[in-house]
Amino acid sequence: MKVLDFPLAKITICFITGILVSYYWQPTIFVAVATILITEILFLMLYFLSGKNKKLLLFFGISTCLISFWLGIITLLFHTDSLQPSNYIHYKKAFEDEQTISFTLTEQLKSNRYNDRYVACLNHIKSSIYRGKIIVNIQKDNLPNTFIIGNTIQTKALLQHTTAPKNPNQFDYAKYLSNKKIYAQVYISKAEIEISKKIEKTVWFYASMLNSRIIYNLEKAHFNKTEMNVAMALILGQRQEISSDIIRDYQYSGATHILSVSGLHVGYIMLFILFILKPIPNTRKGSLMKLIAILVSLSLFGIISGLSPPVLRSVIMFSFLAIGNHLRRGSNIYHTLLISILLILLFEPYFLFDVGFQLSYIALFSILWIQPLLKGIWKPKNKISTYVWEALTVSFAAQIGTFPICLYYFHQFPCLFFVTNILILPVLSFIMITGIVVMLISVFTSCPIFLIKIFEKSICILNLITHGVASLESFVIRDIGFNFYYFLAFYVLTITTVFWLKKPSYPKLVAVFISVIFVQLSFIITKKDLEEKHELIVYHAKKKTIITERNGKKILLFTNENFKNRGSEQNSISLNIIGNPECIKSISKIKNTFFFNNQKILLIDSSGVYKRNSCPDILILTQSPKINLDRVLLDLKPKIIVSDASNSYSLQKYWKMSCSKKRIPFHSTDEMGFYKLN
Repeated sequence: MKVLDFPLAKITICFITGILVSYYWQPTIFVAVATILITEILFLMLYFLSGKNKKLLLFFGISTCLISFWLGIITLLFHTDSLQPSNYIHYKKAFEDEQTISFTLTEQLKSNRYNDRYVACLNHIKSSIYRGKIIVNIQKDNLPNTFIIGNTIQTKALLQHTTAPKNPNQFDYAKYLSNKKIYAQVYISKAEIEISKKIEKTVWFYASMLNSRIIYNLEKAHFNKTEMNVAMALILGQRQEISSDIIRDYQYSGATHILSVSGLHVGYIMLFILFILKPIPNTRKGSLMKLIAILVSLSLFGIISGLSPPVLRSVIMFSFLAIGNHLRRGSNIYHTLLISILLILLFEPYFLFDVGFQLSYIALFSILWIQPLLKGIWKPKNKISTYVWEALTVSFAAQIGTFPICLYYFHQFPCLFFVTNILILPVLSFIMITGIVVMLISVFTSCPIFLIKIFEKSICILNLITHGVASLESFVIRDIGFNFYYFLAFYVLTITTVFWLKKPSYPKLVAVFISVIFVQLSFIITKKDLEEKHELIVYHAKKKTIITERNGKKILLFTNENFKNRGSEQNSISLNIIGNPECIKSISKIKNTFFFNNQKILLIDSSGVYKRNSCPDILILTQSPKINLDRVLLDLKPKIIVSDASNSYSLQKYWKMSCSKKRIPFHSTDEMGFYKLN
C-alpha cells in the first residue's frame, strides 16, 4: 500500500500545513472558527450526498482535507499562550517597573557562569492572576543551591523580554523561547526571594525527586561525576550538567543524537521490558498484562525524561506498535509514524518547530525508506561483515535524510560520522542494557559497586571513542553557508533520486534531472544575491569595535583589535561574530573617516579628537570618548548617531538624551543590535 493512499497521511499533511500557515499568517480566532464551521457544514452535506452520487466522493475528500487544514490553524491558535487574555504578556506594567510576582519552578535548565536557570509557571502579578511560562535566572553565590522543582517563590522583579539577536547570522534565542511559549525572563538574587513552605507536587515534582534520588544513590556509590553526567543524558535525557567539552566532542564526532533520548533509547527499553516479561505466556490475559506493563513503563520513562519532543515521539510510536502487536494486526510503520505525529501535534503543535522533533522524524523516516535501498547494494556472507554493513547503511540513510536540515540549522558537518557509529554501537548497546539495570536499582537503593564500575568504565570508553574521533578536527567542516534555497533544492533532489532508484522509470529520471536544475538555480540565485550585496555593518561586540564593509563576496574588516595572530581565541570570537569569516579579504585598523555609498562616516574613539565642521552623515561613537555630545552635535550636525558595545552604559544613556533633544536618531547596538547601512 502506498503511504499517500492511506487517508490519515493526507489528513496529517493538511493538518501540518494548517499549523505552518497559522504560524506565519496568524489569522484571528474568529476567522478560523467561522471558516471551520462553514467547512464542517460543507463536509456533512457532501458526506450524505456522496452516498447517492459517487462523483461527489472527490469533493468529499477535499472537504475532509480542508477541515484538517483549518483544524491545524485553530489548534496552533489555541495553544499560543500570548493570545490568551490571562497571559502575563498583556500586563505591560510588569515590563516597565518591578512588580511583586509569584511563580512555581517546573524545570531546571543548564546553569551558566552567573546564574542557576529554571523554567517556571507564573501564578500572579500583584494581586491579579496571570499565567504563562518564564525563564528564572537566580544569581549564584557561595551557598549550595537548595531549590527544588515544585517550589513556589514570591519576589519583586522586572519581567524582561528576551532580546533579538544583536548580530546578523546569530541564533535567535527569543524566537526559540517563543516557540516554547516563553516570552519573558526575570533576574533575581537569593536574598530577594521568599520561598513558600508548601510545595506544588505535580508530575514534574515527582520526576525531579526520582532523578535526585538516582543521582544521590549513584554519588553514594562513588560514581565518577563526569561519567555520571553522560549516563544521565544517555538513559534519562538529563543534559544539564554535561560539560561543554564533552558536548563538543559528541558534536564533532557526529554522535550528538545519542545524548538526546530518542527511538534508539526507547527501543532498548522496550526490548528490556519484553525480556523481563518473557516468562509470561502469550495468552489473552498474558498479552494484555505485557501491553499494560509496556505502556506504563514507557509513559513513566517519558515523564522522567522530561517529555521532550524526541521522547514523546518515540514513546507514542512504540506504544502504538505495542498495541498493534497485542491486537495481532500488522501495522505499516509509516502509518504508525503519521499517527504519532498527528497525536503529538494535536496536543502540542509548537513541537513542529522544534529542531529535535524535526530531526528525529526525518532521521527515522530516512532509515525506514532509504536503508533497505543501501542495504541491497551488497550482501555480506559473515556476521561481522553483516553487522558493519548494516550499521553503515543505517548511519548513511539517517545522514542522507538529515543532511540538508543539519546544514541549514547548524552549518557544520562531521565527515567521520560513520566511523563513530560503527565504533560506538556495540559499546552503546552494552551501556543501555547496563544503564537501565543501574538506574532501576538506584531508584530504590545504592547500586552494587561492581555494577557501577562496569557501567562507569563503559561510558569512559564511549567518551574516549568520541574524543578520539572529534580530535580529528580537520574532518569537521564548519561555517557552511546553507540558505533556504539550498534546503529546498537538496530535499527535492534527494526525494526524486530515491524514488527513481527504488523503481526506475523515464518520468522519474526526468524528475531527477529537473531537481538537478533546481539545485543549480539555487546556487545561481544565491550567488547573484551575494554579488549584489553592498553593505556596511557596525557589530555588537563587548569592549570591541568591529565594522565590516561588504562588496559582493569580499569583506573588508575594520577593528581596534590586534589581529596579527588570527588563531588566538579572542580573535576567533571576533571573527565568528562576522558570520562568514572565510570571505574576509583584509583586516585593518579602524579609520576615523571613511565613505560608503556617497555618505561620509566619522568615528570618534577614546581620544575624543575630531575635526570641526566636517559634517558627516553618520557619526560612530566607540571606546567611551570623553566628549560633550551637545557641543559635538552643534559642530558636526550628523544625521544619525551610532554607538557600539565598547561604550559604557551611563555615557550611552546621556548621549541618547542629547540626541532626543536635538531630534537626531540614536542607534545603540546594546538596545537595537547591529547597525546596517545598505
